[in-house]
Amino acid sequence: MEIRQIQYFMEVAKREHVTEAADALHVAQSSVSRQIFNLEDELGVDLFIREGRSVKLTPLGRVFFERMKQVVTLIDESKREIKEYLNPAKGTVRIAFPISMAAHTLPSIIYAFRTRYPEARFEMSNALYYDLIDGVVNGDFNLAMIAPMPSKEMEKKINGTTLFTENIVALLPFHHPLANRKSITLREIKDDPFVVLPEGYIFRDQVIEACNKARFSPKIAFEGKDIDALKGLVSAGLGSALMPEMTLVDNTPRSTVVVPLSDYNLKRTVGVIYPTHRNLLPTESLFYDFLLRTYDRLNEFRK
Repeated sequence: MEIRQIQYFMEVAKREHVTEAADALHVAQSSVSRQIFNLEDELGVDLFIREGRSVKLTPLGRVFFERMKQVVTLIDESKREIKEYLNPAKGTVRIAFPISMAAHTLPSIIYAFRTRYPEARFEMSNALYYDLIDGVVNGDFNLAMIAPMPSKEMEKKINGTTLFTENIVALLPFHHPLANRKSITLREIKDDPFVVLPEGYIFRDQVIEACNKARFSPKIAFEGKDIDALKGLVSAGLGSALMPEMTLVDNTPRSTVVVPLSDYNLKRTVGVIYPTHRNLLPTESLFYDFLLRTYDRLNEFRK
């Protein structure tokens, strides 16, 4: 089995069309067909159901495709690893993050890192909480910023470090009766309409759990697809929201007021995770160590 055969197979499988795969690979269609035939002959099974030049994977073909995705990832990472060992400061960091860190947390740390390593590159993607964990485990990326940190039960699949703990605060409309208070308890806004993230977002679950611990169920008036949408809904006077404090740094919307919550347990941990069964590539390791050092210094400064 040759790497070229795997590359041709993957392209055909993704496009389900031999000619389109050949165009993408910049080779003749006959060359692609021949390599696929040779691969099937070597394996002794049909990988595709052929319908002219359109194709579909057979059941065994789908199994082979999933395995080959892992192989291609390993090949790509091996190439990157060799390049990065020669010069880690010029490599690539593949990192994922929740949307709540998109505005301030991650851009700030990347800016600081690239001030020191200006030729480092980043491949970034955002995802929901459990998709971040699955992505690290399955190899879609090696690093993920995450909040809150996963439970101890995940330690067999992922490692990680808590970088800092942040407060959860209330974001209230400017004319809210409690807007001038230095702090409030969560129960003091139990009768407010709440604006929250949609189902499937871990922070929505945290908000509802916090309200339940304060002995009430929040009256959900509106859902916003992301943190900025929640800010807009509060700014329009449509409800109150609980927010991670970091999402409001340098970005508090007009017509709103941030009020600290005095409830002792309204905090969330923020950290970084990586897989237990794969080593970080050199540039990713460089960035991970930079994260730890930077937040260690910031936490000492806060004390």
